[in-house]
Amino acid sequence: MRQLTPLIALAPLLLASPASAHFGLMECWFEQDRSQIHCQTGWTDGGAASNYDIHLYDYDDNLLAIERTDDQSRVQFPAPDGEFYLVFDPGHESPVEVDVVEMKDR
Repeated sequence: MRQLTPLIALAPLLLASPASAHFGLMECWFEQDRSQIHCQTGWTDGGAASNYDIHLYDYDDNLLAIERTDDQSRVQFPAPDGEFYLVFDPGHESPVEVDVVEMKDR
């Protein structure tokens, strides 16, 4: 019985981990004649992702801008010239990248 005690103590942690895992989501689109980029962030569990930095890079991996999501998990950038991608990296899960070729007009 003594050998099972450590396993029993760890069981709640092992069982709770998959249930608490959530991943970031981000959808981006163009507005105003493609002069503005708008993005909506969130979590796979449906939660908001407020107060996170979103990074805008060119294809040479130069950082062009950083904006922080608002209380509705939204962020916007002026659209840069050339090709670019956006990154939402919450730091505890895999980062989300949206490439300009994936974006649509709204």
